[in-house]
Order: sequence, then structure tokens, then C-alpha cells
Amino acid sequence: MIKKLFRRISRSLNVKMLFWQLLALTVAALVFLGVSSAGRYAVENIYMSAESVASRKASIYSQFSSYVTANLVSGNDTAAIARWTRQHSYVTIVIYTDESVAARVSGGRVANPGPSPVPDSQYGKLYPMRFADGVYQIAIGDTSENRELAVNTVLALILASIAYVAIQTHYTGRLTRRIVSLSREAAEISAGDLESPIAAKGSDEIAALARDVDTMRRSVIERMGNERRAWEANSELITAISHDIRTPMTSLIGYLGLLKERNLPEEQRSQFTASAYDKAMELKSLTDELFRYFLVFGRADLELNMEKLDARLLLEQLLGEAEFDLRDSGFEVQRIEFEGECSVSADPMYLKRVLDNLISNIKKYADPAKPVVMQTEHRDGTLYIRFSNAVARRMDRVESTKIGLRTCEKIMAHMNGSFRAGAEGSGFTAELSLPVQELI
Repeated sequence: MIKKLFRRISRSLNVKMLFWQLLALTVAALVFLGVSSAGRYAVENIYMSAESVASRKASIYSQFSSYVTANLVSGNDTAAIARWTRQHSYVTIVIYTDESVAARVSGGRVANPGPSPVPDSQYGKLYPMRFADGVYQIAIGDTSENRELAVNTVLALILASIAYVAIQTHYTGRLTRRIVSLSREAAEISAGDLESPIAAKGSDEIAALARDVDTMRRSVIERMGNERRAWEANSELITAISHDIRTPMTSLIGYLGLLKERNLPEEQRSQFTASAYDKAMELKSLTDELFRYFLVFGRADLELNMEKLDARLLLEQLLGEAEFDLRDSGFEVQRIEFEGECSVSADPMYLKRVLDNLISNIKKYADPAKPVVMQTEHRDGTLYIRFSNAVARRMDRVESTKIGLRTCEKIMAHMNGSFRAGAEGSGFTAELSLPVQELI
């Protein structure tokens, strides 16, 4: 349970986004530490080496000496010296007399020197400098390493930010490409292209959405297919029914027209009346079948009352009634019973409707001179009920519209069973099946 929950959480898009954010922050921190450490090492060991410091102080001495000479700066003219250090913010100039510090100027500001007979050791060696009023000893302080360290810190921050943005942009780009791809595929579906599958890669919410959209696409295809097949079936049915109704209707109208003649002999009148009655009964039979068809096919789901029943007792009752009905109509019936005991889950009312449809078709189209075989078989966890008969060759019989057979097929499918029927030569076989359970 815990592992399953962990896998579900780890596949979450929020968790993945948090992971990538933490990864980006970690990489950015490592970049910052690496760059800043490398820069600090370079400043401390290269930029601040004795040779580099001596070289920079020599350059500073040369620039300051040129300024003093060009502007006739005296040793106690701290204002002029301050103007030069203002342009060289990381330089400190300390001027010594024989007894004390004459001036300490740094960054354009003059510090209170105070008595200091001993040169300040933090600035290193003293350099002789000729001012307008004589030669003074000066010390040069250089704090430009602070500038280099600041630049190094800024550079480390920039590179760390670039690393963070690059990682986040990479992950966001992947998400964006998946969303754009899903949006494009959904747009193709909305435009009518239902054959293109939706790619569902991964296990996060976007992948789940893609799978849901693809499931919806397949459902739409299946529904459209079902609607097309239903439309074709209904079109065929209407064509067949219209033909079958027109034939007896035409005959009925003809017989009724003849009956309107008042000078017909009584014998012909009786004959025409009987024929008209037969055609009216044919019309009634067709309309009854049509009503049963739409009663079943007009519903998306049948309201079945499924029960677990003893298969032998159920078939004994249903097939017994069917056998009595057929014998009463002049048919010879042969019954072959299955061996063993089992139970079956079915709706007795709808199962009887299936058998009534079959018996009605047998009475209408079967040859009374040949036996009707009713066989039941229990095999491979399935109960089979099979009807076999010979088809009568009567020129005046109505061709079957197969409405009843289609009704039987749908009813059996709703009971988790199956139904098939077909003619071979002069014989006709109908078989229905139901899954069974062994009696406990």
C-alpha cells in the first residue's frame, strides 16, 4: 500500500516540478560555490601575489608621480591628493615626514593622520616622491582585491542564475511541447480526424489526460460505428418491411375491392373474405414483429431481472411449453437433453421471449412433415440450446425479415450469452448459449 502510494506520488506532475526546482537550485548553488571559490583562489594566489602587488604599486606610483609633477602638488596639499584618489578609489596614499604621518588620503577622503613616527606596516615599503615643496616618503595602499572579489561574486551569481534558468527552461520546454502536441492532436480530432491516435508518454497528469482523450476518441469511433450499423440495419429493416407489408396490403386491397361488387356469388364472396382475412393476419404478424423489434432495439440497455436458476428445471418448463405448442400446430418434436446439473443466470421473461420468437418462426417457415429437433448441451462451462428444422417450400409464404432473430441476438447479448442462426440447404438451425455455474 505504501509502495503503491509512493509510486503514485512520484508520478505526480507537482512532485516532478518540485524535483526539477530542487535540482535547479542545487546545481545553481554548486555553480555559485564553484565559481566563487575558484575566483577567490585566483584573487588570493594570483592577483595578490607579491609580484602582482609590486607591479600594481609601481604603476600606481608612476601615475601619482606624473600627477604631482604636472600639477605642482605640495606634500601638504591634501585637497589635490584627494582629487587624485577620488579617481582611484581603491588606492590609499600615506605621506610621511621625518617625524610623523603628514597625510593619509583614500578614495577622495582625508583621514586624521595623528602622530605616527613609525611607518604603518600595512602598506609595505616606502617610496620617495618629489613634491613641489620637497621630497617626501609615501606608502601606497591597494585594496583593489575587494573589487575583484565583488566582480567574482557577481559573476558567480550570474552563472548560477543561468544554470537555474537553463534547467527550469529545459523542463518547462518539455512540458510545453507535450501540452502543445496534445493540443494539436485534440484539434485534429475536433476537426474530424478520428483515426490519428493520441500519444500518451509517461505516467503523470498530462499522460493521463492524453490517455483519457484517446479513450474518448475510441469511444466516439465506436459510438459512430454503432450508430452507422444501427442506421444500416434499420434502413434494411424498413426496406424489407415496406416490401413485405406492400405485398399483403396490395392483395388485401384487391380482395376488398372485389368484395365491393354486389353481384358476386356467395361462394366467391366467402373465398375472397377468407383470403382478405389471411392477408390481414399476415399484416398483423409483421406489425407484431416490428413492435417487438423496436421494443428491444429502442433501448440502449434492457432492464433485465437476472436470477440464478437451475438450468434443468428452467429448460424443462420453457422447452416443455415450446414442445406442446409445436405439437399442437402439427409438428413432430424430438428433444435431446444435456447430462449433469448446473445453474444459469438469466431473466426468465426475456429468455421465454427468445424461445417464443424461435417457435413463431418455426411455425411460420418450418416444414411440418419433418421433425423439429430441440437439443440442449452442457459443454466447456456453457449451456447450448439448439433448434433444428427443415424449411418448407411454399410459394405463398412471406419471406422472413429476420426481425425476430435480431431481437433474439440482442436479448441474449444482454444476458451475457450469444445467439446465432443460419440456413444450410433446406435446413435451418438456431443456437443460443448462456454461461453456467456448477450447482453447489
